Amino acid sequence: MAERSPAKEQPDSFAWSEENRAWCDETLKKYPEGRQASAVIPFLWRAQKQEGWVSIPAMEAIAQQLAMPYIRVYEVATFYTMFNLKPVGRYYVQLCGTTPCMLRGSEGLIDVCHEMIGAQNTITPSGNLSWIEVECLGACCNAPMVQINDYYYQDLTPEVFRDILAKLDRGEYVEPGVFNEGRHTSDPEGENTSLTDPALYDGSAAKKIDKLPNSEPAPAE
Repeated sequence: MAERSPAKEQPDSFAWSEENRAWCDETLKKYPEGRQASAVIPFLWRAQKQEGWVSIPAMEAIAQQLAMPYIRVYEVATFYTMFNLKPVGRYYVQLCGTTPCMLRGSEGLIDVCHEMIGAQNTITPSGNLSWIEVECLGACCNAPMVQINDYYYQDLTPEVFRDILAKLDRGEYVEPGVFNEGRHTSDPEGENTSLTDPALYDGSAAKKIDKLPNSEPAPAE
């Protein structure tokens, strides 16, 4: 399992951007007096959105802002794997290696990551890419897949994944979604093979049922 301890090198300080400070002020209004500590997760998430990761100075600033001990903020940040405690690339690749993805070829995607990025938590010289292997991301029907920042890239092959990483490392945008031309979202490949009778959708099937003995009349249209 990849190491998740805080980075050895930390920034000297942390400060909210003007926009995020205003967001913090509005968010705190949602919590009763004395319950501000309940905002620790959204505050940590906002800090990560601003900086790309959660530094110790950020945790200290949040602890002071929410009037809670620093160790409580640290406990939350180290418990949830959604918080990056070390710097990550501009495009942070979370690669699912759980059984469904493994059976569909995730090991080939891992090889691509080692080839194009390096070991887990390595950041490319461009600063654009880093990666980590994670547990199930809940898109098993589109395996193998990865999450890059907030978006899913699904039905991948090593060749397609290599091309995606190359474009991102050059700073090019890649539209997320399904990378299998034979599928629409998570539908089966090819043409539909069930529930294809038009009578199921034009009302004629209901009229046939209405004519059966002991059946209730169909509702009037």
